[in-house]
Amino acid sequence: MTDVQLTTKKDWATDQEVRWCPGCGDYSILTAMQLMLPDLNVRREDTVFISGIGCAARFPYYMNTYGMHSIHGRAPAFATGLAMARPDLKIWVVGGDGDMLSIGGNHLIHALRRNVNVNILLFNNMIYGLTKGQYSPTSETGKVTKSSPVGSIDQPFNAVSVALGAEASFVARTHDMDRQHMQEMFRKAYDHPGASLVEIYQNCNVFNDGAFDQVSKRANRDAMLINLEDGAPIRFGAEQERGVVIDASGEAQIVDVADVGEDALVVHDAARPNPAVAFALSRLAGGPTEPTPIGIFRAVERTEYAGAATEQLAAAQASDSAGDLNALLRSNPTWEVG
Repeated sequence: MTDVQLTTKKDWATDQEVRWCPGCGDYSILTAMQLMLPDLNVRREDTVFISGIGCAARFPYYMNTYGMHSIHGRAPAFATGLAMARPDLKIWVVGGDGDMLSIGGNHLIHALRRNVNVNILLFNNMIYGLTKGQYSPTSETGKVTKSSPVGSIDQPFNAVSVALGAEASFVARTHDMDRQHMQEMFRKAYDHPGASLVEIYQNCNVFNDGAFDQVSKRANRDAMLINLEDGAPIRFGAEQERGVVIDASGEAQIVDVADVGEDALVVHDAARPNPAVAFALSRLAGGPTEPTPIGIFRAVERTEYAGAATEQLAAAQASDSAGDLNALLRSNPTWEVG
């Protein structure tokens, strides 16, 4: 392989004016991506960003790569087609909680289920920002918005739980207030063969300002963010005084380490084939007002969809028994009309 030309953040940025609201968390995500990509040893012309509709969907305009601003909720479907046709490309999918989990919900879960080789970034601000502040699929029950003036009665989606339920082979969570952690999650997602999903807690300072402050503000992080480190007991707190256990019913519970001892704590294993423990961890917090896990929940090896389909096609083409389209069209069950 020919050496890839060295690049800098400036090489990955376009000449387009970045048009998000001042203070929007999308700015920090964009910066984290543009700073990280030069370290991946990839070409801009081999990199693609595909988005749907929403504030996050402007991302491709600001990346000096190939890109597509597609239609509402369909970015995973467009990305699937591209990954099948061009498995050599590095494909990123960008969307918000409304785009990905409402109209795009089925496209998301099937891209994850199939394990298509795409990296999905789900910007979760728990609100519809582009359309000016309606409640979204991740908004908390009781949320008062323009579309729920007396409070939403919907049960919100947990994006990580949805991804794990779809048998995603890589699932992670990060937040827009920690650039280093974002970049680490993006790198791990990129290195993973198959579909990866990274949920990013992203502040909408106009329509849902401070939604994640209780967990993401620097003063709160020690007590409220549970950093999942592979191979280590799950502990958190300013002095690592709290931890996580799995109880007899299979649910994750927060305990004081002094009460149970470190040996009782869950040792995190993202490569565990059964997603049950990862799912239990995803349910640990009822929302971003309680101690919340971040990091990689699951990273397992599974057959990648485009590669498997290519192998299947090659095997069929190499077979001695050539296909007969005419015979296929007239095979049983068939019937005549009239």
